[in-house]
Amino acid sequence: MQASISQRVSITWPPSSRPVSARRQVPVRAYLSSKKGEVAPPTIQAANQLESLRHMSKVVADTGEIKAIKEYMPVDCTTNPSLVLKAMQDPEYVRFLDDAVYQERRRGNPEGIRPYSFIADQLAVNIGTELLSIVPGRVSTEVDAHLSHDTLATVDKALHLVDLYVQRGIDPDRLYIKIASTWEGIRACEVLQQEGIDCNMTLLFSFAQAAACADAGAALISPFVGRILDWHKKANPDVVYTAENDPGVESVKRIYKYYKAYNYNTIVMAASFRNADEIRALAGCDNITIAPPLLKELEASKAPLPYQLWPTMGGCEDEHHRMDFHGLELFDKLHGEDLMAVEKLKEGIDNFAADQLKLEEMIGAALKKANGA
Repeated sequence: MQASISQRVSITWPPSSRPVSARRQVPVRAYLSSKKGEVAPPTIQAANQLESLRHMSKVVADTGEIKAIKEYMPVDCTTNPSLVLKAMQDPEYVRFLDDAVYQERRRGNPEGIRPYSFIADQLAVNIGTELLSIVPGRVSTEVDAHLSHDTLATVDKALHLVDLYVQRGIDPDRLYIKIASTWEGIRACEVLQQEGIDCNMTLLFSFAQAAACADAGAALISPFVGRILDWHKKANPDVVYTAENDPGVESVKRIYKYYKAYNYNTIVMAASFRNADEIRALAGCDNITIAPPLLKELEASKAPLPYQLWPTMGGCEDEHHRMDFHGLELFDKLHGEDLMAVEKLKEGIDNFAADQLKLEEMIGAALKKANGA
């Protein structure tokens, strides 16, 4: 019988010292020349802005709702505990829960302090498997946010999720494992990427997080545009924010230019939008994950959509920072100086953890009802 992925992988901690494979060393003159840039590609002529955007960026659906994914047919889709919890309000999803309960009872996983956490894992995988039957690309499935500050537990949970997908016949190449961009989560990402498991680093709010994720070899990062804007609007109630001065948009542009200037392969996937103008301001970003209401708004617009980002645009104003395994002190300094990022990262972890518990409570209630309790 073939061993599971978690049984085959031998974890070495800390990771072996090696040249950072995610980038090539770039001399100063290359950095300076990158600031010159090239002109934007011509505007795409298409039936609507959503179609234009598809030619510039990979469009990803930020939902776990099957109907919406069938309607907009994105390349990839992303999920998280909050989206799974929302999707479970639809009676159509009861079958995924029923199967998750059956599978976990068959395995006989230990109950522990949170007896329904393993069922929640299987539920997320069941929904992800269904989504992969619709989209041609990948699905992102999130590691339990309660593990965000535990490197080895994050690695173990990630391997467990991949095993569950493999048991469903899903190739790991069609997965992204979502991990919170804490220092411990970034180190878990480094281990997993070395084993060929691609990670989507989420809850990313600071430049330091982005730099560290790239040096860890992350396949993809998800900077949260709208949540950055939320913080600044609360902190600066008298400021009128538009797409031109949106701090979330500015953050993604800075990260994108840094990655291109220093030849990182990590994909930048802008996420968490509050309005369609934020999306338009990032047209051309590698990936953009969009909720169904904003997909609908872009589809309804016939206005031209020019490029805002492209790989050869230049304009990076940041020197290179070494933020690999040995860069904790620099990471703590740069990330810690960004109050917005510190607060939003903690808030995001707390909220995802709370929704994970709500999901587990819903599973428990459903089981009690089914058992006649």
